[in-house]
Amino acid sequence: MAIGVEALPLTFVAHALAAAAAVMVLVWNLYYRGGLAWEATNKSLIFNLHPVLMLIGLIIIGGEAIMSYKSLPLKKEVKKVIHLVLHAIAIILGSVGIAAAFKNHNESNIANLYSLHSWLGISIISLYGFQWIYGFIVFFYPGGSTIIRSESLPWHVLFGIFVYILAVGNAALGCLEKLTFLEISGIDKYGPEALLVNFTAVVTVLYGAFVILSVLGQAPVENDDK
Repeated sequence: MAIGVEALPLTFVAHALAAAAAVMVLVWNLYYRGGLAWEATNKSLIFNLHPVLMLIGLIIIGGEAIMSYKSLPLKKEVKKVIHLVLHAIAIILGSVGIAAAFKNHNESNIANLYSLHSWLGISIISLYGFQWIYGFIVFFYPGGSTIIRSESLPWHVLFGIFVYILAVGNAALGCLEKLTFLEISGIDKYGPEALLVNFTAVVTVLYGAFVILSVLGQAPVENDDK
């Protein structure tokens, strides 16, 4: 399935949105939330790793991995390796981001896995990992037969898009959850930090939309025979 639009220009827009989202989440957590740390007396600094790593890792790098087939003028085998490596980086950063949330909760005596955001997060990272392992075995090493690869590819793409859409939606849900807690604790509902968090979520959703549109777009002609 493809839409009648070239994929490459869509990926350029996505790259710009990715850069904007990365800057915004860093400004939020470095400037407004006080910084990042794995070990700290202020346990909030540990939690700050969570939104940064989940957004930059699972969402942005994961999105770049998805777009790599439509944005890089390289041979198919090279793009396959890039796709695989970028997704591996996304999973690693996402896993560390989730671990940071657990670490913050455990050291602050806060219950774990009590929210919809956390339930979805664990499900998504698990599905993401399963998708990566399946793709590695079938499409990379040791590699399935031609028939298995051919029959698996549409489902691999569809399942990957499904998991990615879930991840983007859950990122927006996470921004809402964190902002709600911050507003309860006293930050101005119409202040600069609240606006920054909301705009970060909006840009993240837009980035995800352009990632999906690029997947549905028409690949460059020079990629067709590679």
